[in-house]
Amino acid sequence: MSNLVETVAQEILAALKNDQLTLPSLPEVALKVRDVAERDDSTIANLTDIIIQDAALSARIIRVVNSPLLRAPQDVKDLPMAVSRLGMNYTSNLAVGLAMEQMFQATSDMIEQRMRALWQLTGQISSWASVLATHTKLLPPDEAMLAGLIHRLGALPILSFAEERDDLIQDNITLGRVIDRLHGPLGAAILAKWEFPKNLTEVPKLYRKLDRQPEAPDFAGLITLANLIHNKDLNAGWGLKDWELLPLFKTFKLPTDKNDELYVELAARVAASHAALA
Repeated sequence: MSNLVETVAQEILAALKNDQLTLPSLPEVALKVRDVAERDDSTIANLTDIIIQDAALSARIIRVVNSPLLRAPQDVKDLPMAVSRLGMNYTSNLAVGLAMEQMFQATSDMIEQRMRALWQLTGQISSWASVLATHTKLLPPDEAMLAGLIHRLGALPILSFAEERDDLIQDNITLGRVIDRLHGPLGAAILAKWEFPKNLTEVPKLYRKLDRQPEAPDFAGLITLANLIHNKDLNAGWGLKDWELLPLFKTFKLPTDKNDELYVELAARVAASHAALA
């Protein structure tokens, strides 16, 4: 089994090196939104004009603004009001993150199932990251949300690669181990290609380094904590980690007791937030 994982991993890395591995492209609407948001002379109206062309994206942004995640003082009924409430940066990060769902599609039923499960998982982690950022006030919640949505992005080219390999489609265990091995560096490569900022590009490579002690709170550490807290009751993987031994909890000023009442309170906010993002 380990030999097969290594063989497939080397094939994927060789394809990446030779520009033969298809890396996903950021959806067109996300590119337009980001371009507008990064221009100094752009206005709320310019950004609204781009997003309003995508009816589904517009509706989801309005739903997020009206969700408990943002606790708007009054119902937001249209996109201009939603964008005005959120501001340029938050709207841009939210729109880019939501538009990325378009990439989680496949032709094979098995790969399609894995892609949908991956999107659901990243959505859960994204919600935890945003809620934790809001609670700790150490990082911007909109960028935290985006960090959650991109932290396992490197699985996408691996799943696309697997669609061309019957042996991988049939071997779910090997495919999972290849994803675990490679999604970090591949995710970083995709985000570098998209010209994301370094603090987000590093997230896929660093979020599984549980013993990190960053000088200041960063998005990789926040995504580590989001995964730990989301999976705290599992009897495997993330759920078996001893929080007392992890410096990141001190960095973010969060309790190391898995049963602390804070996590019950935050979990309710995460559930409401995820419902809005789904």
